Amino acid sequence: MNLASFCENLFKDDGFVLVDANFKEYVIGKPKKEIPIKLKILDKKLHTKLLLFPDLYFGEAYTNGSVVIENGSLTDFLDIAMKNIGRGETNKFNYLINKIRGKYRFLTNFNFISKSKSNVAHHYDLSEKLYDLFLDNNRQYSCAYFKNENDSLETAQNNKMDHIIKKLNLNPNQKVLDIGSGWGTLALKIAEKTKCEVLGITLSENQLEFSREKAKELNLENQVRFELMDYREIKEKFDRIVSVGMFEHVGRKFYNKYFNKVSELLTDDGVALIHTIGSVNPPRDPHPWITKYIFPGGYTPSLSEVVGPIEKSGLIVNDLEVLRMHYSHTLRNWKERFLSKREEILTTFDEKFFRMWEFYLAGCEMAFKWGDQVVFQFQLGKKLTSTPNTRDYIYQ
Repeated sequence: MNLASFCENLFKDDGFVLVDANFKEYVIGKPKKEIPIKLKILDKKLHTKLLLFPDLYFGEAYTNGSVVIENGSLTDFLDIAMKNIGRGETNKFNYLINKIRGKYRFLTNFNFISKSKSNVAHHYDLSEKLYDLFLDNNRQYSCAYFKNENDSLETAQNNKMDHIIKKLNLNPNQKVLDIGSGWGTLALKIAEKTKCEVLGITLSENQLEFSREKAKELNLENQVRFELMDYREIKEKFDRIVSVGMFEHVGRKFYNKYFNKVSELLTDDGVALIHTIGSVNPPRDPHPWITKYIFPGGYTPSLSEVVGPIEKSGLIVNDLEVLRMHYSHTLRNWKERFLSKREEILTTFDEKFFRMWEFYLAGCEMAFKWGDQVVFQFQLGKKLTSTPNTRDYIYQ
């Protein structure tokens, strides 16, 4: 099988024109556009590399410019590709190589406290200016909640915070722990809206500094504090625990440790809300390109991988919500803002970085649109009576 015949087998809906490194053109599938997207390969080594392991090598090729897309954007091409791949495997070679790499990574990857801190720094301590260019004005770097897909990013992110706060069913003066508090927005919002005492913990020094400055600016220093800490270092008890977009960095070996710690830190009548990216497929290996270039140590779990450790910890799943298209809409907004700030980004980063992040944002957008990626919101407690019997309190 050569690259062209592999693509022909894969693309059954829509298509594109493939131009290999020998300048030979192939019409792949049945392109719907009058002037179809053209994918040009500039390096002959990619004929084999893209056949064997496209999950890694296509992202690398786009980043370094050895793959060029004409008559459309990267998003246009990935939209067609992911529509055809769906929740399945790209091909048997890709599956086998990723399986071997995944097993090796599982055996050798240990997200101990120092390793977790370096993994976080790799992504979150890049540049404060970068995140200001594409996130909402509250710097929320997690899935928003779109009541309408055309909601503005700011509206949808505020929807998300309100939704989570309602699920926590907070009362004034309760103690709240925010694990992985990011730039502090949710912790500060909880304090403002509920008069609770909040501790936010992060492993990012940049995020810690920003959060503390924001608390001072809002005059909430007596109500909210932020610390550079790992969740495993916390000792005190909390009435409520919230964690948004942090569980993806815990590591599969530490799921039991994580939920045992949540159980240990939660009061008997307490409630925890864990918001994490997950997969609707059975357990599989992490995406090799994302792991190598964007989130080292990251993994998005299947539901079956999370429920066991929750049950073993003694916690009860009081409620589970699956947010399906919300992250695709979030990523679309981030990507469009990122692309619109190209000139500003290139004053700090190079072209290769820009293309890498475009691939990251567009690729993830399509993984949530067509693939296996969703967001799970687990509401946990120790008692069946820790939250009301109906969901009415969430939607009032």
